Parts: sequence; C-alpha cells; structure tokens
Amino acid sequence: MKSFYFLLFVLFPFSILSQTKLLSWNIENFGKSKSEKTINYIANTLREYDIIAIQEIVAGYGGAQAVAKLADELNRKGAKWDYVISDPTSSSAYKTERYAFIWKTSKVKKIGRAWLEQKYHQEIVREPYFCTFEYKNKQFTVVNFHAISKKSQPETEIKYFKFLPDEYPHLNLIFTGDFNCPQSHNVFNPLKKMGYESILIDQKTSLKQECKNEKCLASEFDNMYYNSLKVNSLKSGIIHFYKNFTSLKEARTVSDHIPIWFEFSLN
Repeated sequence: MKSFYFLLFVLFPFSILSQTKLLSWNIENFGKSKSEKTINYIANTLREYDIIAIQEIVAGYGGAQAVAKLADELNRKGAKWDYVISDPTSSSAYKTERYAFIWKTSKVKKIGRAWLEQKYHQEIVREPYFCTFEYKNKQFTVVNFHAISKKSQPETEIKYFKFLPDEYPHLNLIFTGDFNCPQSHNVFNPLKKMGYESILIDQKTSLKQECKNEKCLASEFDNMYYNSLKVNSLKSGIIHFYKNFTSLKEARTVSDHIPIWFEFSLN
C-alpha cells in the first residue's frame, strides 16, 4: 500500500506538469490604439498560459509594435516570452491583418519558421498562420485563423480546412481562432469525421453592445479544433474579462471578443 501511494505521489505531479495551455484571442484592432494600460491588462490576462495565438492585429504601422509591447510587458511578469508575427495577409488592403504567436520559452520550443498558408490564399481572404511547437519532445502545429464576417459566409473559406490534414500529414494540427461560424455548422463535419473535436460547444464568445438581462455574449464564433486521436483534452474554457469593467463599452476598448483556452497533453 505504501508503494502504491509513493507511486501516486511520483506520477501525479508529472501528470500536472505534462500539459500545455494554449490561449486564443481576437483582440480587436490590436495596434497603436491600445494604450499602455490596456496592454498591461492584456498581459495580466495572458500570463498564466504557455502559448498565445492572436488574431486581428493591425497590418500597418502599430500592429507589430503592439505585439512587441505586449511581449515586453509579459517579460516583466516573471517568465521569459518570445514571439513571432506574420506578414500581412494577402487580401485587399481593407481586410488585411497580421497574426501573432507569443510563447513561454520555459514551456515550449518553436520549431522551424512560422508561415502563412499559400495554397488557398486566393480562396481564403486572411490565410491561416501556422507555427509548430515542441513540448517534451512531442510536436504540434497551431493554425491561427480569422475568417471573413458572418454576413460574408465564412463557411466558403472554412470548407478548405478539410484539405489541410492531408496537405500536412506529418503535422499534428490544432485549428484555433475566430471562425465567425458556430461549431454546429456542417462545414466542420469533414474535420469531425477525421477525428477532430471542438473545445467549446454552444459557447458564445463575442460581446454584445450592451448586456441585456445579464446576458453579455452575442455569437458563437471563437473555437479550437483538435485531433482527438493525437491530443488529449484536459480542460478548456473562456475568460469573462469584461466582468472586470464597469460597462461593456469600456470592456470593448480591449476587444469585442473574449479569450478562449485549452489545456491538453499529447499522445
């Protein structure tokens, strides 16, 4: 019996440590409009996670600088972080944006270069941004994506995601971001048939203009999709950051979306 408890004592901390915490956030118009106070608030929200995927970074002046400021602020909070920023997406100037990844160097290692997917850049307005990470000698690739708006029919872009696992058969893909489309839409069925699952179900992630009857979330847009044959889901959820503000108007100066997060281990 003593040996059993000793084994449990040894293995339990290992199970706690053998996980990665990925957070994704569409930070609306992330660029020079964000004050130092706002960037500090964002850093405090993100500091407990290992990898941060950000969408909707301003493509022009101010976007890359805002990411650098956020990474610098995170580095002041007790851990070492690194980051990578995409080139502007190849769409028209009106809709072009950047993506970014920020990661805690003590937890994960970036493998190779990050890249914007080029094969479907004519079919997808803001082509997804790939980055491979290694954790305890196992690798996974996060696919960071911001779809066109709901009224523009994002399913016309998402339908190409079913080809990506075959395009990259040696990569363990985790799709994350703002899909402007609920996980219940049949456009995700091909991925689901491959073994992909969403971390959130029937969970709204965008902010209303005003709370009504204490309901402040509008639409089910942000999510992550992981291959359940390769990834073990441990925990997932959202951060109700807007509750730290006196009004949704004030909260929306940070973003009109809430962060989503996923704790997982690798098979």
